[in-house]
Amino acid sequence: MAAAAAPMSNSPITQVSQVQPAHVGLQPQLLTRLFLELRGRKFEVDRETIMNLPESVLLCLFPNGLVLSRQSVALSDGGDGDEEEEVYAIDFDPDCFQFVLTFFRNASEAFYGTATSPGLYNAQQHLMFEPNTEFHAGSNPLLTKQAIIVLREELEYFSIPPKDTGAATDANGIANNEMLDVKKRSGEYLMEKKNIFTALQRNVNKENNVAEQHLIDMLCMSGFNREDEWGYRALEPMRCCISSIALVLLKTGIIHHPNGERPVEIDYTQMTTAQKLLLFWRKPARKCWWDGIDIELPGAGDDGATKKVKLWARRVWTLELSLVGGPSEG
Repeated sequence: MAAAAAPMSNSPITQVSQVQPAHVGLQPQLLTRLFLELRGRKFEVDRETIMNLPESVLLCLFPNGLVLSRQSVALSDGGDGDEEEEVYAIDFDPDCFQFVLTFFRNASEAFYGTATSPGLYNAQQHLMFEPNTEFHAGSNPLLTKQAIIVLREELEYFSIPPKDTGAATDANGIANNEMLDVKKRSGEYLMEKKNIFTALQRNVNKENNVAEQHLIDMLCMSGFNREDEWGYRALEPMRCCISSIALVLLKTGIIHHPNGERPVEIDYTQMTTAQKLLLFWRKPARKCWWDGIDIELPGAGDDGATKKVKLWARRVWTLELSLVGGPSEG
């Protein structure tokens, strides 16, 4: 009975609940900008820019996940709050990254405007009050955000020269000089083939693949042209691999007339198509296929003779529709 009459403050449960953890009240600190080092080249990118990048690109940059906040070590250790610059080392083509940053910045400025010039969004705000509720801004983000089609290709190629050329690999799979020369020239040959749809169209013609033809038609209906070339294309260092990317603005059906001579209008057929694509392509989608061709490599090898090579390419396409938010939506 005496124990029951003891004050509540003596209860072990009460005592534990009153003990405050050492780090209580500390909130994860949001990073306002990230310092990146891509193959020796440094970038300083603000958080809003990173958040607007397409998911397919972010997965390449941060395969283990992107962390935009961290616990302040300085505060938890009783320091003065200063933090050292944390640099993320990333194995990604810096020129390709710069290409993507520039395209997204230009697209955002054209749509939302700058401090000195209004953008397309300013001229089309009245569309949000159209009586057609199917296209109301609440259910149609294409009225308030810039949509960009992101198409990436990872091409891994394999060169098979004739047996009598001297190009070969040893028992350990190490290529001799002749084989290295064939691989190098095969990469140069592929680098010159910049048209986006040539290889896929060749596969369509060979296999009569209706789905692949439909993919080409949909991409060309949405913003691409059949003769378009890759916006950025480069050989990966020390690999038989070529990375390419193409970025185009989605055709939303919103029509802006030159110099504002007429109010902005909507092509509802095109807008309906764009909305359907938004449902299918909002998350990255991938397609993979093999492509085999016979080529002639002029001047390959020490003898300078032309060599016929069987060139196999494994192509992986990643397709995504990315929505660029306004400056305050990062």
